[in-house]
Amino acid sequence: MAVVDRAHVLRWVAAYERAWRRAGTDELAELFAADATYRPSPWARPVEGFTAIAAFWEEGRDGPDESFAMRSEIVAVDGDTAVVRVAVDYAPPEGGRWRDLWVMRFDAGGRCSEFEEWPFAPGQHDGHEEDGTSGSTSADGPL
Repeated sequence: MAVVDRAHVLRWVAAYERAWRRAGTDELAELFAADATYRPSPWARPVEGFTAIAAFWEEGRDGPDESFAMRSEIVAVDGDTAVVRVAVDYAPPEGGRWRDLWVMRFDAGGRCSEFEEWPFAPGQHDGHEEDGTSGSTSADGPL
């Protein structure tokens, strides 16, 4: 099991943002293990392997000129696992605001071997009805 510290997580998140802002996906090899999994939401099937993750990135972004501001805060680091709160605000005309939690597990070399994102956008239904009762947001029912 790898042991990561807050400084490593901060560097990793900064490198992730730099990679997102640059053309291509070459820098991802420094971030993700060859057999890493990337789950874009807790309900999504994971993207498996570096090649698939690189293709997923290319499909999911507008390009290196995409204008956004990103802020992050480490919530927890324990052994090989870190949780980071991320805020991303995209500039017009596309716009868009996201508040995410990233749950990451790192390998012995410090690269991410498991990445899970919990993305939330303004107005997104949170599973609770206006009367305060819990409502189901999936076919599987409430947790």
